[in-house]
Amino acid sequence: MHYYNISIIGSPLEPFTYHFDTVLKVGQQVEVVVHSRKAFGVVLSQTQQPAFKTSEILEVTAFIYSKKQMELVKFISSYYICSFGDALALLVPFNNTTQEAKRSERDEYSSKIKLSQKQNEALLFLQKHKVSLLFGDTGSGKTEIYMKYFEQMIALSKRSIFLMPEISLTPQMSKRLEEHFGESVVMWHSKLTPKKKKEAMAKIQSGEAKIIAGPRSALFLPIEDLGLIVVDEEHDDSYKSSSRPRYNARDIAIYMGKLYNAAVVLGSATPSLNAYVKFPHIRLRGGHFVSKKSFIYEKNIESLSSLIINNLQETVQKREQAIVFLPTRANFKYLICQDCGHTIKCAFCSVGMSVHQHSRALKCHYCNFTQAIPQVCPECHSTHLTSSRLGTAEAVQNIQELLPNAVIQQFDRDAITTANKLKKALKKFNDKESDILVGTQMLSKGHDYHGVTLAVVLGMDNMLNMSDYRAREKALSTLIQVSGRSGRAKDAKVIVQTFNEDFFSTYIDKYEEFLESEKVFREELYPPYKKLCRILFSDKNGAKARDAMGQMQERLTAFNKSVEIVGAGKCAIERVANKYRFEILLRADKSTDLIKAIKATKVSMAEIDMDPLEFA
Repeated sequence: MHYYNISIIGSPLEPFTYHFDTVLKVGQQVEVVVHSRKAFGVVLSQTQQPAFKTSEILEVTAFIYSKKQMELVKFISSYYICSFGDALALLVPFNNTTQEAKRSERDEYSSKIKLSQKQNEALLFLQKHKVSLLFGDTGSGKTEIYMKYFEQMIALSKRSIFLMPEISLTPQMSKRLEEHFGESVVMWHSKLTPKKKKEAMAKIQSGEAKIIAGPRSALFLPIEDLGLIVVDEEHDDSYKSSSRPRYNARDIAIYMGKLYNAAVVLGSATPSLNAYVKFPHIRLRGGHFVSKKSFIYEKNIESLSSLIINNLQETVQKREQAIVFLPTRANFKYLICQDCGHTIKCAFCSVGMSVHQHSRALKCHYCNFTQAIPQVCPECHSTHLTSSRLGTAEAVQNIQELLPNAVIQQFDRDAITTANKLKKALKKFNDKESDILVGTQMLSKGHDYHGVTLAVVLGMDNMLNMSDYRAREKALSTLIQVSGRSGRAKDAKVIVQTFNEDFFSTYIDKYEEFLESEKVFREELYPPYKKLCRILFSDKNGAKARDAMGQMQERLTAFNKSVEIVGAGKCAIERVANKYRFEILLRADKSTDLIKAIKATKVSMAEIDMDPLEFA
């Protein structure tokens, strides 16, 4: 009889010991019983017969995790301080029954991509470095460089992963890649139908797919012969997972580059300071757009002013197109009583609920709890309820009332709920069947809008004043990304509502100068010069969560020479989904110091967020 340590996929528990009558390989997926329920597990190692009674492995499946995949699981588990089971749940194993496609020594590929001298210089620079940053202005031709690099990988019989921050980017990129690479491209994301997912996986497993493109999950597919990983829009927060394990796909890509001996290219028009400081970069300036852009700064709170409405009207009359950016979804962000100042909050979270007029409901954007819009204040029973902060749905409604002949589309997660709706919305706008696109961050995510001559950007001061050490970086990056969607065919105007014109106007065309000035602000305090870790404690019983935090905080004091406790207490949003939340924020020079301290002091309730990006 043989005994094995088995990690249960998706479980936070430590590995269990099982027995089986034949020899199994490390990485093999098996079916076992855990607490009277069947579950899938993975063989971590063979072990001696334990003193206690063990259960038998029920079945050995056709799936196996490769040695490199198991190395990756080990890294994720160690660095992000989670169980092997949680890390394994991210990866898709190899299927032993899949027949690999026959491939020639070198795949011949006829190139239709012609790079300019600047683009060629950039490509040569990227090829000289294992990890590098392509710092290219919007429209400077970053995608053509990626595609040329993909071509070269195909010629070497190597495969490439092309990461994009969100599913919303896949339709247009899919079209460009498939036009050039045909059947060699597979798009992978969560919105694929089961049938499409099965077809894509068959091509990946057989080796027919040479380029695998998609958001975070595309990184964890069963791929051999990996030669290149491109992380487009590397600055985007969407690469960071908000659930356990709280990994950052950009950083995992860099680790995988070492593991697979593959090149890693990070690309962005507004790179993160992290990437700018840590990796060699090449600057690609200008672009193939010869049009000019003029910026108009309006000192105003977040509202559709007469300046904005007049410019939108003028744009529509000229049969041109406009985009309107707001950081807030729904109608108005919060419902507030004018008499007593009470904000209508979620019953399960300590946040104001967002007004959704179309469904006549208040909705919590944290736990999705929904209730009817109240007619009176629950505190003082006043009927004087008002809303604060303009949202996308309200903006669409207001603009439509003022410009009845304009065709306006809402472009956010409330309106764009499927990949099909996204394709239709983009096609409608690019076919000039609609005049104005009103949306949130989705607008800034690398989409090509051919005919936009007016961009309206609201809410910049809200972003700039967030309690986040990256607030300046995020606000400026968003403005550059949104304004970059305009002026691609004709001269364009960008109207920015802000009381901080000096900051934005200084750096709008000088992002490199901003990064250099930001270095000084961050040194000795924040990443990339320091490592941060946020530890979260949540429970329906607030006292339990607070006690767990206090217990770990006390234990951590033993490591005060290498790890600093920046703060500990209630989270900025104290309650989410009826659970009370507390946190500890740690700072250190090295991640190894943080990992060592956390592993020695961790309590069962603690959830670890290494390299946190969210502080609210």
